[in-house]
Amino acid sequence: MNRSASKGSVRTSLALSAALVWVVLSATVSAALPEDVSGVTRTAAAAREWACPIVYFDLGETLVHTADDGSTGYQPGAASYLAALRLRRIPVGLITNVPPSWGTTDAERAARLRQEVDATWRGPAPFAWKDFGDRVLTPRTEAERKPAPALWQRAKAGSGRCRVVYQAETAEEVRAASSLGFVPYQVGRPHRPAFLPVRLVELLGRGSPA
Repeated sequence: MNRSASKGSVRTSLALSAALVWVVLSATVSAALPEDVSGVTRTAAAAREWACPIVYFDLGETLVHTADDGSTGYQPGAASYLAALRLRRIPVGLITNVPPSWGTTDAERAARLRQEVDATWRGPAPFAWKDFGDRVLTPRTEAERKPAPALWQRAKAGSGRCRVVYQAETAEEVRAASSLGFVPYQVGRPHRPAFLPVRLVELLGRGSPA
C-alpha cells in the first residue's frame, strides 16, 4: 500500500473510532436516564425540576496542569469547556484533595487552594473560580482524602435530586465516583472527547435521578 493510501486508511480508522466513541457515550448517558414509568409525558414544570445536572471535577491534571517548572495553567480545552457549561447555566464543582490543615471549613481550604494555584498561574486568563461558588469540597481529615468515599458522598448529598457527573484523569477516582451514583467520565483518554460532551451533560437533565 502506498503512503497516501496508508494515510487515508489511518484517517478513516480514526474517524470510525471517534464515531464509535460518540455512539457509546450517547448510549451510556441515555442508559443513565430512566424511563418515565408512568408513561405520561412530563409537564414543562416537571422537566425544569429535573433539569439540573451538576458537574464535579477533580482539579489537578483534570482542569489544571502543573508544568515541570511548577507553573500552572488550564489543561487543553478546559477553559472553553467550563465556558460552555457556564453559557448553559450548568453548575460545576470541585472535589479535590488538599491538606486538611489548610483550614477548618471547606471555604477556608478552598481559599488557600486558590492562593496556591493563583501564585503559580501562567495562563492567559485566570482560573474560573467564580464558576464553582461554594461547591469546592475538600477533605476535613486525612481519612476523607480520595479515593475514600466521603467527598463524593458529601457532593451527592448536597445536590438534592439532581444528577451528578464526576470527571477526573484517574480510572480509580472515576470508578469510585461511579460506584456512588455519579455519571463518570475519565478525561484525557486517546480518541475520546477531552471532556464529557456538553450535549450529553444536558441530556442528563431530561430524566429523573434513580
